[in-house]
Amino acid sequence: MENYLPFLIMLGVAMLVAVGGLAISAIVGPKRFNRVKVENYECGIDPTPSAGDHGRFPVKYYLVAMTFIVFDIEVVFLYPWAVSFGTLGLFGLGAAFFFIALITVPFIYEWRRGGLDWD
Repeated sequence: MENYLPFLIMLGVAMLVAVGGLAISAIVGPKRFNRVKVENYECGIDPTPSAGDHGRFPVKYYLVAMTFIVFDIEVVFLYPWAVSFGTLGLFGLGAAFFFIALITVPFIYEWRRGGLDWD
């Protein structure tokens, strides 16, 4: 049990900070609600006025999300590969090429759809 004592102390402090922060913000925080604050926010797109109006999201919304995945998450997955490149051998090289080829497909799609244009 003594091996787990530092972990349990850290867990207790983390819970205390999380619950304490929520409690203090509920007590001290301003409570001025208006129509704009309680309205749903949909990532910069005006919320739909009613449930029956099913407007389409612009494609640009999804292209920004795809840009994040292609450029940021790809780098996160390639870091461990780069660190252990010497020990992986030919299998690691093939897996990396396969991963990059798989990521290239959405990149080309986004490029053709105009996701990389600054307009």
